[in-house]
Amino acid sequence: MSDPTLELAKNLIACHSVTPEDGGCMEIIGAHLKPLGFTLEYINRNGVTNLWARRGTQAPLFVFAGHTDVVPTGPLEKWTSPPFAPEIRDGMLYGRGTADMKSSLAASVTAVEAFLAANPDFPGSLGFLLTSDEEGDATDGTVIVVEALKARGETIDFCIIGEPTSVDTLGDMIKNGRRGSLSGVLTVKGIQCHIAYPEKGRNPIHEAAPALAELAATEWDRGNEYYQPTTWQISNIHGGTGATNVVPGSVEVKFNFRFSTASTPEGLQARLCAILEKHKLDYEIKWTLGARPFLTGRGPLADAASTAIREVCGIETELSTTGGTSDGRFIADICKQMLEIGPVNATSHKIDECITVDSYPKLSAVYRRILEQTLSA
Repeated sequence: MSDPTLELAKNLIACHSVTPEDGGCMEIIGAHLKPLGFTLEYINRNGVTNLWARRGTQAPLFVFAGHTDVVPTGPLEKWTSPPFAPEIRDGMLYGRGTADMKSSLAASVTAVEAFLAANPDFPGSLGFLLTSDEEGDATDGTVIVVEALKARGETIDFCIIGEPTSVDTLGDMIKNGRRGSLSGVLTVKGIQCHIAYPEKGRNPIHEAAPALAELAATEWDRGNEYYQPTTWQISNIHGGTGATNVVPGSVEVKFNFRFSTASTPEGLQARLCAILEKHKLDYEIKWTLGARPFLTGRGPLADAASTAIREVCGIETELSTTGGTSDGRFIADICKQMLEIGPVNATSHKIDECITVDSYPKLSAVYRRILEQTLSA
């Protein structure tokens, strides 16, 4: 007998949903949710499909969040089997989106089906927040659904995002937070001149170098129980005309902070500018706050997840805040407790993306067990 989570995942993986396309995934998911009593609301914008599905009106509200879009396949000839034709080989299911994150979507749907079959009158409500704009710009996806919910006063008590968080085996790591991202474009101004007469100009690269060295050596914070220390990295430097005999008039430096809850964007900005001013640079900066950090400490949801993974997978999970950003940065604005729990991340975005077939019933069981613990009567 085939596993229902595996079969649903196959149907989703077969949908061609390269970002920002949904490819019919939400229609498939909606067909599962509507008979369970969910009200389906599509909040679409600029070609992006977003689904807010809710069952019930009482608190607490438990939401599964995720994305149906996937990254481009890359060269098709390099895939062992077509990326949108899911195929099982040697105990692995192959296809674009198996790890990131159609398998998690399937597991969340079957977990809810099983939970409601056993607990039709549970105290609380269930929801799904799905988007087709996570792998792209993320400007018309989860963020606008959160804005709509916030405008009408809806909040979320518990949320699980199905991002692939496991490292070596299902359940060995879950994310209980993500670092913030603060980027800047620094322009240091000088005076252009002939390189043979440097006294007639001012070389902004020379002037910026000591400040950049100090910034690179600065300890911004020491992190905390859940976060590694904040990091500052230069990603690009550009200066000069291309000629070898011209002192440039300016140099542009692009950089990024990945920061913990031990720092604030405002504090990092102030400290960086203080170092630039200490070095007497003539500069300007354009800042972009990509995400604020969020964190769910020990409590009902984290405890339920740890217990569920112990019972289903037979291992102790690790809480982690490593990695890049996710749509959790938007949901955190209206959610009290949020975790990211999903399959092994090793092949995400790669050729021949895959996860083990035995992950499917286990992940669904983990999600169901978390529901049982957090929404018990």
